[in-house]
Order: sequence, then structure tokens, then C-alpha cells
Amino acid sequence: MTFYIYDSFSREKKKFEPINCDDIRIYACGPTVYSYAHIGNARMSVVTDLLVRVLKTIYKKVKFVSNITDIDDKIIEASRVSGKQIQDITQKFHKIYNDDMESLGVNKPDLQPKATDHINEMVEMIKSLVEKEFAYVVDKHVLFDVKKYKYYGKLSRRTKEEQIAGSRVEVASYKKNPEDFILWKPSKNDEPSWNSPWGEGRPGWHIECSAMSEKCLGTPFDIHCGGVDLTFPHHENEIAQSCSLVGSDCRPDNFSKYWFHNGFVTVSGEKMSKSLGNIKLVNDILKKYSGNVIRLSLLSSHYRQPMDWSEKILEQSKKTLMRFKKVTSKYQVRKNEKNITKDKNMKDFLDALYDDLNTPKALAIINGWFDKLKKKQLSDELLVQLINKSFNILGINLLDENSFNNFIDEDKKNNIERMIEERKIARQNKDFKKADQIREELKKMNVLIDDTSDGTKWTVNDK
Repeated sequence: MTFYIYDSFSREKKKFEPINCDDIRIYACGPTVYSYAHIGNARMSVVTDLLVRVLKTIYKKVKFVSNITDIDDKIIEASRVSGKQIQDITQKFHKIYNDDMESLGVNKPDLQPKATDHINEMVEMIKSLVEKEFAYVVDKHVLFDVKKYKYYGKLSRRTKEEQIAGSRVEVASYKKNPEDFILWKPSKNDEPSWNSPWGEGRPGWHIECSAMSEKCLGTPFDIHCGGVDLTFPHHENEIAQSCSLVGSDCRPDNFSKYWFHNGFVTVSGEKMSKSLGNIKLVNDILKKYSGNVIRLSLLSSHYRQPMDWSEKILEQSKKTLMRFKKVTSKYQVRKNEKNITKDKNMKDFLDALYDDLNTPKALAIINGWFDKLKKKQLSDELLVQLINKSFNILGINLLDENSFNNFIDEDKKNNIERMIEERKIARQNKDFKKADQIREELKKMNVLIDDTSDGTKWTVNDK
């Protein structure tokens, strides 16, 4: 089994050759926890989760680390605006983020380090950069001197002018070069601060990921993940910091062997922004659509391609899953009867995923199985096992009853469950006329019920 991955640094699709086949190590830049995650954040989390899932079908040990940024200018500003304590804000949105991602079928990382728990590692890394003269101190600030690292700009392929224009750093007279970036800065009186050789202050954003990836995975590690928007300046600066600790000749692949970036998510062709009022929050979308639907929507296009988010994509994914659910639920699936991934019919599906996570092709193969199931071209049991297993690898659980009922707004859901309870009581009282009447009412609402030994199960037949 061979996995191919598109490497953003070389801009080539390559055969994945791990540093150590017995220890695959992956890092992804996690959220800054000051607000709700939007659908762009979710896309990165979902495709990275899929990457980990797919690699686990090949390798026994895959270690995945994704950080939490809990100290940042945006967090401090959110505290000022709301009047709430920083810790209260970060704890709240850290939990919401994890809950939302869990709803999308995203497995929690093996490690989820917080920036504030690794300040000492950041200070030590900055001290080493100063000692090696890759960084300089001025006015209690520590800045990285980008001219000292020969490969700076190679990941993003930006010119010096583009680097200056695109940097998320303030223009300051104390900089040697306009594109130099902050490693450490003094804190204001009302801001969190930590002790350092340069005075009380706090780290810059970029040093956080360098320190945490080094601490949790060591370097080099196999794959660094993130949205394409992080390529510059964040990932470019990570490379410069981490590689400079080795020397100016240290190539970027000595930090991470492969760079994995997913494409932008737009809305009606526009970048999501507060000014346009078009930010789509995962928490809001989950109130109307199940996590399974959202996940399938995010996987419906290739991860490297830009994605224009819309209600139409969600509705199509909803109909697709309901169609599969309606048909496959008629069959009894025997678990663990055999390793279905070894079945010859799975080869095309897995080969699609092994080809740089080609999810559109993988989904087309599942649809082919679905057609064969309807046409009785292969064993029903085998086809249902193949369909369920393939969706499971994609992180979608067709056997989860509850997830398919999340399409319905809370009021309607409560009404359905109330009617089912009334029907249960009617049957217990042998009032079968009333029970049948309730069943017919539910049928008119496109609600299908199935009386099982575990109670009455229900789904919505969305035609």
C-alpha cells in the first residue's frame, strides 16, 4: 500500500515516505480560542482528521498533535470588549471547539497542547535564536532577522515586497528589516505576562507552534498541516525559527518533511469576513444539519481546491446520506465477521484515498456500490458492509440513528418523540386504534418508525 501526498513546499504530489514507518508524526495548527469556529476552520480539521484516519489504515502508529492558542492579540481584545477574564473566554471556546469538531466526526488529537503551558519552551527557543544571532533584542522586543535565514520565503514563494505587504506584524522603527517578526514583546499593564530575560512580556504567535511541535513530536516530523491561509506568514515563520536553531543552511524539510494545506472556503465567491457579514459558524450550522451532513459536504470536493460554501451543498449531502441510510438500514450488518478492508472490492476506494485523499473519486465508488446494491449485482450483505466501512473510514457513521435525526429543528424533533411516546402508551394499553392513528400521522410527516427490541427507532424520509 502506497500513499501519495501533495507537498506544498515542492508543489509536487509525492510518494509518502515516512521518517520512521513505526512512528508517523503529524502536526496541525489548531484554533485561537476567542470565538466560535467557522466552516473554514472546520474544513482544516475534517481533512486533517481524514488524513490521520487514512494513514492509520496503512501504519500501526500515527501520532497526531494539534495545538490550542490561548494567548493572542485577538483573545486579549475579546477580553477587553466583553469585560470577561481571558481564561474564562479561552476555556469556554476551547470546549465549544472540541464539542463542535466531535459533532463533525473529528477525533480528538493524541495531544492538544495549550500555548500558555509551554511558555518556558518558547523562552528557551528564543534565547537560543538570540545566542545564534538569528534574533535581536531592541526595546524589550525580540525579533527574528529574516535575512539571516537563506530559505525564508521558499514555502510561500513570495518576493520581499510581498513578504512585507502580507506580514501580520506592525511596522516599527526598531526593526532591522520591515519583514522581521516578533518572537517576544513586552506586555501592557492590563495584559497577561510572563518573566523572561528581556523583561515581563508574552510570546509572538509564530513561536508558539515551533515550540509545541518540537516539544510534542521532535524534529523533523512527517507532516505539517494547516489551511492555505497560514502558508504566509505563519508557516514561513515557523520554518525560519525552527530551522535556524540548526543553522542558516537547514532546509525546511528538516523541520517537516511534507507540508499539507487545504484550500480556502468562500461564501458566494467572497472571503468570509465580519464586514461582509458572511461568516458561517459551525455551531450555527449544527443547529440545522447533522455533523454527518456537514462532514460529507466538506469532503465532497478535493481538499486542495477552493470551496464555495452554500446551503445547496448541505442539502445535497443531506439527501445523499438519507438515501444511503434508507437502503442500508434494511440489512443486518454483522460486525467483525472479517476485515472488510482486505476485500478486493475495497481496493478502488482505498486507492482513491491513497491518491492524495481523492474524496470525490472515493465517493463516486461508494455510489457505484449503491447502484449495484439496488440492482442486486453483488451480495447484499457484502455491499452493505463495504458501504458502511467506507463511510466509517471517511468519518461518517451510517449506523448512528441520532445523527440523522439532527436534521430536524428542536421543536419538530420534540413533537415527534412526544407522539412516539403517546403511541407507546397506547400500545401498552392495547389501544391499537390510537396507536395506528399516530403511526399514520407520523407517516404524513414523512417520519418512518421501526419497532425493535430496543424500542421504537425513527427517521425522516426526506424525499
